[in-house]
Amino acid sequence: MKQIKFLMLAMMAFVASATFTACSSDDDDNNKGTQSNYERYQQAVNETVNAQKKSNKVILLVAFGSTWEQAYDTFDKVADDYRANFPGWDVYLSFSSAICINNARAGENVDPKDYYDPEHWLTAIGLAGYQQIVVQSLQVIPGEEYRRVRDSYVKDFMNNRNGDFTDAYMKSLDLNVVVGTPLMAEESDAQLLANTLNNESDVKAALTQGIVAFMGHGNPEGYDYYGGNIRYLQLEDNLRAINPNYYVGTVDMDDTYAENVLEHIAGGEFDYQIGDFSKSVTYAANENKKAQLFVLMSIAGDHAHNDMADEDDDESWYSLFNEAGIETAAYETNFAEPCWKKIKSGEEYIPGLAERSAVRKLWMNHTREAIAKLGTDEALSTPTTAPEE
Repeated sequence: MKQIKFLMLAMMAFVASATFTACSSDDDDNNKGTQSNYERYQQAVNETVNAQKKSNKVILLVAFGSTWEQAYDTFDKVADDYRANFPGWDVYLSFSSAICINNARAGENVDPKDYYDPEHWLTAIGLAGYQQIVVQSLQVIPGEEYRRVRDSYVKDFMNNRNGDFTDAYMKSLDLNVVVGTPLMAEESDAQLLANTLNNESDVKAALTQGIVAFMGHGNPEGYDYYGGNIRYLQLEDNLRAINPNYYVGTVDMDDTYAENVLEHIAGGEFDYQIGDFSKSVTYAANENKKAQLFVLMSIAGDHAHNDMADEDDDESWYSLFNEAGIETAAYETNFAEPCWKKIKSGEEYIPGLAERSAVRKLWMNHTREAIAKLGTDEALSTPTTAPEE
């Protein structure tokens, strides 16, 4: 029942450009003086910001979200790390997925938590009078979700779509709003991430045993959002330049599913065509009979535990690797930085990328790069102050 109750509220996170209407005009006539769901939702976010506001500078972290308790703890860790590393900045965290917002609010198997969507956070941030705003994407690649953050949520805010702010306030925001890019925004980021992952102690330990395969999310084929899908190929290139036992695949991108990764392990020549990008890759046959699976997503949620690790699912990476004769582990016992409060040292664990302090530093570097753009022509302009063409 709670999911149904909050579905309309969370749809604001799912379709940023849609105008939320709690009831029809006829309903309005019958409910004068009552507060709409939209207004109650916005009021709740406003109250959160007003209660926590300590500065005139704010960093809004935007993740897709999750329905897993482990992921909630990971997000808490990310936000706490940002607060520690960016003194003088207020830090909030948002989900862009309506389903994830609903499930977190409904408190399925966990205490209810409110994450809210980026549109309502940005409205509350504006109403609170923040003067410098950084919206930091917690996505891994510049794909569909990043596009929504940059081209819908932030641009709608800068265009004052709902008319929530005065012209004077919008003028004050000119060149004072920036968007921090995803983990692998550029090809050079793929090199940095490859080096970082290769230096992780648990990855190093797994590499001595045989194959290491990373499972990313990916975007539907045919949608080359800012070259996002290409980053997985570039990451794999950089990893395999270090050690040919590395492989990278996804759960939502043609040619890089688990079956394709197993074909790469078996060896052969493969052609890739992603948008205007084309490449031919030759893999030597890999005779290793052991593999460790790692998730290449910010958190270990549904994809990690089900699509990658579920031993009862015949189509999971775990099952497909084992069926191919490769003894596979999806969980590990030697990860040194677990976020999930219920996990004790030595128990089986799947770490998300954001649980790795070295990887969080890469995201933070993108935030610092974004902050350096404030007050320059690389920051965002508002329509009230943008020069006429």
